[in-house]
Amino acid sequence: MVRAIAASVFLALSLALVALFVAPRPILAQEALPPNPEIEAVIGGQFDAFRAEDVLEAWEFASPNIQGLFGSPERFGTMVQQGYPMVWNPGDVNFIDLQAFGGLVVQRVEVIDQNGTLHYLGYAMIETENGWRINGVQVLEAPTFGA
Repeated sequence: MVRAIAASVFLALSLALVALFVAPRPILAQEALPPNPEIEAVIGGQFDAFRAEDVLEAWEFASPNIQGLFGSPERFGTMVQQGYPMVWNPGDVNFIDLQAFGGLVVQRVEVIDQNGTLHYLGYAMIETENGWRINGVQVLEAPTFGA
């Protein structure tokens, strides 16, 4: 039963994130932002918490929207463990760049998992009264380089 709920919540979150990033809307100007140590600390702190399997601490870095969607740290942890194994147990983590798309702030992150596989993730960030929080994560396509 818990697995079915977790799968349903994971699917709902995945669809919501896809809609967030690909829904038709006016073209937004992309703006490169300078690195933000506070945002990097939030994302890095959540990675550290997942490495330690401290779901309660990882939960604290999630936005109120994400916390409301999952309802409990345990459900959130299960979704991350099953849906984002490269986040649950990352190897190397590198912050690539910070971008704004209209009101959406996205930190791109490069993660090399324990098997040596490279992943690119887009962390949607929101600023709350308690500081920056993670409002969603999307797996991105690897950048391509011209010949």
